Amino acid sequence: MDQFLITGRSRIAGEVTISGAKNAALPLLAAMILAETPTTLNNVPSLQDVRTLVKLIAGLGITIEKNGNVVTCDTSTIENYFAPYELVKTMRASILVLGPLLARFGEAEVSLPGGCAIGSRPVDQHLKAFEAMGADIKVENGYVIAKAPEGGRLIGCEFSFDMVTVGGTENVLIAATLAKGTTVLENCAREPEVVDLANMLVAMGAKIEGIGTSTLTIEGVESLKGCEYSVVADRIETGSYLAGALMTEGDVTTKNTDPSLLIPVLQKFEEMGAVVTTGDDWIRVQMTGRPKPVDIRTQPHPGFPTDMQAQLMAVCCLADGTSTISENIFENRYMHVPELKRMGADIQVDGHTAIIRGVEAFNAAPVMATDLRASMSLVMAAAAAEGETLIDRIYHIDRGYENVEEKLRGLGVKIERVNPTTDNAESEANDD
Repeated sequence: MDQFLITGRSRIAGEVTISGAKNAALPLLAAMILAETPTTLNNVPSLQDVRTLVKLIAGLGITIEKNGNVVTCDTSTIENYFAPYELVKTMRASILVLGPLLARFGEAEVSLPGGCAIGSRPVDQHLKAFEAMGADIKVENGYVIAKAPEGGRLIGCEFSFDMVTVGGTENVLIAATLAKGTTVLENCAREPEVVDLANMLVAMGAKIEGIGTSTLTIEGVESLKGCEYSVVADRIETGSYLAGALMTEGDVTTKNTDPSLLIPVLQKFEEMGAVVTTGDDWIRVQMTGRPKPVDIRTQPHPGFPTDMQAQLMAVCCLADGTSTISENIFENRYMHVPELKRMGADIQVDGHTAIIRGVEAFNAAPVMATDLRASMSLVMAAAAAEGETLIDRIYHIDRGYENVEEKLRGLGVKIERVNPTTDNAESEANDD
């Protein structure tokens, strides 16, 4: 299992080009199943989650290929509607194939999903909505078995999500495009990735009103065609690299990104004392001195994103004063706290609230990544720390950050990927 070895006291500075958003690419890939003619998707990041979903879609018999950052898809060769546990277990977004398979082909059998252990993310909202559209839903032996009503098409309905759910909104939106009649979805997620999905569906011929709002009205159509589309920039990758500047008195410019997608995070950066400047497709963050303490509450978009909570907590650990973070999205998203404390952070957690008393510096220590975003918080902390830090379980970071070592090195971070099994084997060979 690979690890990162990071030598600290780096000043994170320079330019970095941002990749397409993982959280946008995955629903867009799933939506390609709807198209009766070939589809081309550009700016697709090379990530483990993307590779997993491409493999899952290929397993349906669909002709799908990824060359560089371009994915092409031809659904005319589809052979089955089955998504096995072996692939779905590694990534929650795999459940997104349920909607397009059910809507276009009238049936699907998809394993219940896995993914990061950051709390309860039930798929019951997806299934309740499909039942409201007339589908027969059974859960047997860990699989969702879904069939459209007689006639093979879902039926438009009015449905209000019990809670704001990004995956649920995406899955049901995809399915509603081919439903018979009109579907009105209330309490929808408004994240930029949901907007990106809706825009691609429209390019495929879908009729959707209310894009970017909490109410989506979808008039079902008979069929959708392929199109060429580009994945939106990754706002979380953008914010992650910019956060490094605040921790190391650095100066980072992110290119090929969209400042409008990151407003609540940039506002916090400014509150912490950073100088933030932006252009149409770039953001620059400059920092001198220790960060100022802030209070942060994670909220659904357009509030502060939960996916930036861990990275900002790492910044708060070095602030000149006491910060407070309230995590309101996932109930188990403070698993990085013990690891940051191993590096000298002063953090107390009480339920959903973390109180962070700033320290002057991190100290190097062996730590373990617990989920995708926690991985980056530990990488940035290690870059700022005194000494060498070994980060275990970095497969998490490979799920969401493209070419992470290359990009970090370009920003001045001394980072090396090591494999203890290989290293030990080489050492034993040398001893012989």
